[in-house]
Amino acid sequence: MRHSTKTQRDTDAPAEKRPPEQVMRLDRMGSSHQTRLSFMRVLLRRLKTEGWTFDRPVWDIDARGVGVATYTATGPERTYTLVAFAHDLAPEHRSDRVIAEAWDATFTLVDGEPSQADLERLAGEVPVQEAGRISGTELVLSRANRSVRLFEHVIDALSRGTQPDLGQIEPVGYLMRTTAVYGSGKFGAADRDVWAGRPEFAGSFQPELLTVWLIRCFTLDLVEHLAASRAPETAVTLDPAIRRRIGVGNSTGLGMAPFLMNHPALIHSWIDARETALARVRAIRTATTATIARFSELVARAEVNARGWAVDHERQAEKCDGLRDDFARLRAHLRTAPLASGQPWDALYRWGETNLSLEGQEQFAALMLEPHGDLIDDLAPTMSADEAAPPPIDGTRRIAALRDHIRAVHRWAEGVDFDAPEATARLWYVSEEKLEPRLGERFEEPLDPYEQPLAPARDAMRALAALEGWDDEDTVAAFLMRHPEHRHSVRRVQLAMRLPYAEIRDNTIAADMLPIDLLRCKLSFFGATKFDPRSDRWVRITMFQGAPFPDELAESDPDDLAYPPLS
Repeated sequence: MRHSTKTQRDTDAPAEKRPPEQVMRLDRMGSSHQTRLSFMRVLLRRLKTEGWTFDRPVWDIDARGVGVATYTATGPERTYTLVAFAHDLAPEHRSDRVIAEAWDATFTLVDGEPSQADLERLAGEVPVQEAGRISGTELVLSRANRSVRLFEHVIDALSRGTQPDLGQIEPVGYLMRTTAVYGSGKFGAADRDVWAGRPEFAGSFQPELLTVWLIRCFTLDLVEHLAASRAPETAVTLDPAIRRRIGVGNSTGLGMAPFLMNHPALIHSWIDARETALARVRAIRTATTATIARFSELVARAEVNARGWAVDHERQAEKCDGLRDDFARLRAHLRTAPLASGQPWDALYRWGETNLSLEGQEQFAALMLEPHGDLIDDLAPTMSADEAAPPPIDGTRRIAALRDHIRAVHRWAEGVDFDAPEATARLWYVSEEKLEPRLGERFEEPLDPYEQPLAPARDAMRALAALEGWDDEDTVAAFLMRHPEHRHSVRRVQLAMRLPYAEIRDNTIAADMLPIDLLRCKLSFFGATKFDPRSDRWVRITMFQGAPFPDELAESDPDDLAYPPLS
């Protein structure tokens, strides 16, 4: 049953979007939550609307759980196939680290349906991941490891003819976690240009997320197969309601952290869509009975999710405790100030700004969007950007305008002493071994020659200092002819004046900067939940927990996935 409600389009002029000075601070970005505009949910809505069909043509897995399986997804124009290789991995070789060399399962997403010759070729390349090479007919390369204790718990229960304990499943949310999902030309895969114009992949990261969703199917099929192999006389399959509460885990580290700085136009498109959606909802003059009921149900379900969100990381644990307190405050507030008229969503948001933690504010902003799909879902196709070429620099602009632009984008940074060690304690560089971004300690390692231009605020302040003595009527072109080292800063500032959410309004090389804030922001747009930081530099998440499986998609609501059902 679909749970969306029709929104009255009785809106005044849309409320103003939240300013980038508020939205683009790292502590708020690190409190982001998934929304109905997140890419997993966009993908599932599209698959349902377009009537995609799914099959498992190959299942050649033995009793040890070793072999190959394929899953096809067929849409109006094309078919894609997940090829999954299952391995017998010794426990001492199991690792979440990117430097691992063996995994419990390895995968590729094929453009079309692979032949037997393709499967034989892929069997020699996919299991070794970076050490091999896939081809232009493959779109994604991935691998995953078992969450050993929970994986074995589910097999053991099913083999004995019972269901696994949902109380053990819910806090973790997955039986396997991916440690990489590579696309866009890496390791021989098809370049993004090959598929970027296909309507089924409109938006961001759609091939990668289709791969992860199909990996989820394989994982659940595998545990049921192993249970049946262990005890064919007594084994049962998973209850659908329990099966649905099992997603896919992911371990994400520093390699992904600089993405938000390296793709400013794309990040603007994501955040601008979310902020536009929130502004539209806040502009609604009255809330319908159905919308209020749906919102109230989702608040209750999100509170269940918050109670079960357990982490060891001290900072995130404090945020989770604060979020649980925020739910109590919200419930008390709604009893005394029910949603009705007078722009109720705007009033609720403004109340939250002064009464809730950042974690709570972003959680409740996400919840406000949930009942309003007919008002905001049209924003999903806007969440992409053509970044094939860097944005041009307008050299005809005057120095006066450039100074104003730098101060407008980085006003907060004018009070930072970038000569102080704590302000420049870190630097970003690229690992020679893995060609992945890394974060170094500037004053402890000889890394300055390898620093990447990922300190926009510091560099903008340097450009501003270099402008001293230049006449207001001089041109940007003349300045850059004399100081080409500031081209990247001028380019970014001019872009941020057109795309206000393109630039982070914080110091990305400070001693107290936490990369997990960057990771969480990006992963929330994917649709991730249960953020579980393992340090300040990597985080575990859950994807697709609660989502329908392929055989359920036609009859279920793909948006009813983010929060556990009420018991």
